[in-house]
Amino acid sequence: MTRHDHPPRHDRTRDPKPGPLSRPTRIDRLRKEGSEVIVTATPAECLALAADFKIPAIRDLVGRFRVAGPSSRLIVTGTVTALVTQTCTVSLDPFEAPVSEPAEVVFTDTDILAGTDAEEVDVPDPIVGNTIDFGTLTAEFLALGLDPYPRKPGIAFTPVIEDAEPGPFDPLGQPPGRQD
Repeated sequence: MTRHDHPPRHDRTRDPKPGPLSRPTRIDRLRKEGSEVIVTATPAECLALAADFKIPAIRDLVGRFRVAGPSSRLIVTGTVTALVTQTCTVSLDPFEAPVSEPAEVVFTDTDILAGTDAEEVDVPDPIVGNTIDFGTLTAEFLALGLDPYPRKPGIAFTPVIEDAEPGPFDPLGQPPGRQD
């Protein structure tokens, strides 16, 4: 699975407790074709997500989604954007960076999934209780967009090479005719 593949599924059937960003939307309230759903996180939700993701800050978090297809198989596409503060893995300085992560998820009715072994095939996410939580979807794709090894712009990693004492085989690595 690459970074832009489907995010890990949050099993909403076993853990009904929503995360810090939740916008459950009943699919029967969406227009049949081309509905748009926009999730704008509040400052408190951004603070809670930053704590969950163990980063200093998140702001301006917005998920923009377009929903298409029949209610038995909905295709959700869009983009999640935010400005995040991460800690540089080289200098340990905090710095801000924009995140823009494309999203594409297929949802299907849980009745269709009955009898399907989700471990054997890549089945769509389930529509549970006729609802899709676009807040959770926004948080999942923000997590995918975070750089796991953030580096502040202009910071380069320079390995420290200590002078080692000469070893007994060092003369073997030197060109012929050169003796140190």
